[in-house]
Amino acid sequence: MAQLTIKLKKSLIGAKKNQIATADSLGLRKIGDTTVQPDNAQTKGKIKVINHLIEVTEA
Repeated sequence: MAQLTIKLKKSLIGAKKNQIATADSLGLRKIGDTTVQPDNAQTKGKIKVINHLIEVTEA
């Protein structure tokens, strides 16, 4: 199964509440935090919400 590596590149300060909640649900709390998530529709939807704050690579 394909995996995505997601890294938080920008601060969540000033972000909307739903964007902070989305980052938190992915396990991203501080700048530089990295998580590996499955490449599925739910993850793609979360990425779309905070795509300006993160960097995504295929693992």
